[in-house]
Amino acid sequence: MRLLELDLFEEAWGGKYPLIIRSWRSNWDELATFFKYPPELRKLIYTINMIESYHRQLRKVTNGKSIFPTDEALLKMLYLSTMDVVRKWTGRVQNWGQILLQLSVFFPDRIGQFLR
Repeated sequence: MRLLELDLFEEAWGGKYPLIIRSWRSNWDELATFFKYPPELRKLIYTINMIESYHRQLRKVTNGKSIFPTDEALLKMLYLSTMDVVRKWTGRVQNWGQILLQLSVFFPDRIGQFLR
């Protein structure tokens, strides 16, 4: 079923992104593993890479600005963005109860000990 969706994706975007299509097809067995999990777990897995997430947040605030008046202004902007990111990271995860149950189904040996 997923290969059909990959074929449809290739029809729509293959001309523009041929290298991505080739990479996905050659690594499909590894990529398809991601789709066995429910959407809530996929979102958690996708957003778990903290370094990439942090860099994306910093790029978001600096890309809109073409020039900073001083180096201190840039550092202040990055500091404030970092504080905002830290606040988001330490917040609650939406639907955590449901995610924890799904994790216990897929990884009972790793999660079960923490549910008692």
